[in-house]
Amino acid sequence: MKSILPFILLFSLLSWSQNMTNDSILTLDSYLGYVKQFHPLVKQANLEVSQAQAGIIAARGGFDPKIEIDYENKQFKSTEYYDLLNTTFKIPTWYGIEIKAGFDQMEGTFLNPQNNTPTNGLAMAGISVPIGQGLLINNRMADLKKAKIYTNLSQAERDLEVANVLYAAANSYFNWYRNYNEYKLYETFLKNSEVRFNGIRGLIAAGDRPAIDSIEAGILVKSRKLSLEQSRLKLLKSKLDLSNYLWFENNLPLELQEGISPETELDKKVENTLKTNGLLLADIDFQNHPKIRSLQNKVSILEVDKRLKGDLLKPTINLNYNYLSEPEFVRDFNTVNYKYGVNFSFPLFLRKERGNFKVAKLKLQDAELDLQFENQVLKNKIDYQLEEIKSLKGQIEITNELVNDFSTMLNAEERMFFFGESSLFLINTRENSLLSTSLQQIDVEFRFFVANSDLFKLIANPQFNE
Repeated sequence: MKSILPFILLFSLLSWSQNMTNDSILTLDSYLGYVKQFHPLVKQANLEVSQAQAGIIAARGGFDPKIEIDYENKQFKSTEYYDLLNTTFKIPTWYGIEIKAGFDQMEGTFLNPQNNTPTNGLAMAGISVPIGQGLLINNRMADLKKAKIYTNLSQAERDLEVANVLYAAANSYFNWYRNYNEYKLYETFLKNSEVRFNGIRGLIAAGDRPAIDSIEAGILVKSRKLSLEQSRLKLLKSKLDLSNYLWFENNLPLELQEGISPETELDKKVENTLKTNGLLLADIDFQNHPKIRSLQNKVSILEVDKRLKGDLLKPTINLNYNYLSEPEFVRDFNTVNYKYGVNFSFPLFLRKERGNFKVAKLKLQDAELDLQFENQVLKNKIDYQLEEIKSLKGQIEITNELVNDFSTMLNAEERMFFFGESSLFLINTRENSLLSTSLQQIDVEFRFFVANSDLFKLIANPQFNE
């Protein structure tokens, strides 16, 4: 891929060599390789994956151990009302169970009796277990599950975005290829018309042709010049459009220089370059297709939301048990000293919870239907694209034969003209037919290239050019 670097000009950095040959080639494969490696939109797509991976780290933070310290002291008129120290260390676990340990030391003249602790303080180790809502799934679990799914989703969407960029870049190359060949075609026909015009003038000077023939030959030369100039503008525009996809390291744009031409016989290479050659509908793994993977991951996210909303229909029941001990007797496990409790809450009508659960179910059903629909649409589009490519291959063969036939007819007409058995009008007519068919040949080839890029976009092959 780096072999084409000397053929491309880096804005304000690289200078164009004066002795550069005019037959430098920019191949489709090398061009798309540059696009995939350096184009800003491709880099942006990769950044989205990195952002999703960072989201996993953030979601794991919901399970981080936590230290809490509360301290309060009140002094008034030389009297210590209270001195309260409460420390807790909590460890959240996957199934909503929370393990904790702590130390309390409270004293003072006006201390609430329930807060009295031994002089050396009171140590605690305990556990909190939800046996209703929050045991099998909770917000922490749901956030982490969705963060992992979002990573897979971002990878699928990254593959789709890269395929879209390469698709647009390939079409830009094909448009440049078409306009380049049209320009070369008009250039050739202009040279032919000029040679014929000069020949006619010589025949007129010798008295072998009427003077009116020079007018007709001159009209054709002017017509060819006009077509060539129009073609030159189209070629210039397509080259500038192609340069939009040429970038290098450090986000430096590249510009296509004069003397660079597209590769020849692209119709024989495009399928191999885009990995569309010999492709059958049965060969495509739709389950691994980026579009299907993206929709499947969206379904998975909604399934997590549905589970979470369904869990909220359960009552909140939390069992708490704390083993208590003075610090010096912590190792002497005495089940007589403890603190336990039960927290219970349950909405009587569950209207909010039932409504949210129903919305989550409907969203999931909608996503599943969308997945089924898109899967079928994708298959039909690929099936049609394969048929279109097959048809265009046949059309290319026909146009090639037509060009050869019209070229033969033109050569025969010119020989007849040389022997005085034809006219300049008939030669021009034959040549116009050849030009029209040659342009049609270029157009059919262009449609064949675009059909392959359409198929490339549909299959969205993430391993392209690797």
